[in-house]
This record gives sequence, structure tokens and C-alpha cells, in this order.
Amino acid sequence: MGRLYYGSMPDPIELPDRILAHLKVVISTKLRRSESFSLSWERSSSLDGERSTLWLHCAIPLRFEVSSEAAGAIDRAYLNELAKAANSSGGIVVDLDTADACDIAAPAALVRAA
Repeated sequence: MGRLYYGSMPDPIELPDRILAHLKVVISTKLRRSESFSLSWERSSSLDGERSTLWLHCAIPLRFEVSSEAAGAIDRAYLNELAKAANSSGGIVVDLDTADACDIAAPAALVRAA
């Protein structure tokens, strides 16, 4: 599992390494351009329909911890899906139930519409 540290949050956000490696590319690109957007993640199987959302902004400190071995090669199709979602009004929404069971073979299945 990779970890995303955002702002002054004491605990990291844990996401699969492979997903986080792709998010790192998209987030870095957007923030380098001073473009803010939202990132949400959810587990549809959780009893309370748990969904968390961050508003990503270039003024807020951000750190990624990703195992380079676990991240694997970057998938261009998945990057395009993430970038398209980041440019939408709903932002990026990652379904962790799907991500846990997928190796990014079907990139559109990992990003959901908000």
C-alpha cells in the first residue's frame, strides 16, 4: 500500500501503490499548472457507504510514498482516464473495491463518475 500525506493530516491516506503511482503523475501535472481539483475514494462495499474527498491545491503540502516495485509501469490509458476525471466538475473518484481486485487492465473501471 502506498501512502499520501496531505497538509497537516496526521495520518496518511493509504491507496494501492499502482493507483497512487498514477495519481502522482496526474496530481503533479495539475498542481504544477496551479489547477485545483478534488480527489475522492470510496469503498462501495462498506456499510456506511464511506467516501472521503480532498480538495487538492498547490499551496497545501503533499507527499507520496509509493513502492517502485509495486507501482509497475505507468498505463497511459489509465492516466488519460484520471486526467479527464480531474478536469471534470466531479474530480477524480477512485473505487477502492474495484482497485483492490484489478491490475489496471480495465482503467475505466477504476475511475468513477462523481
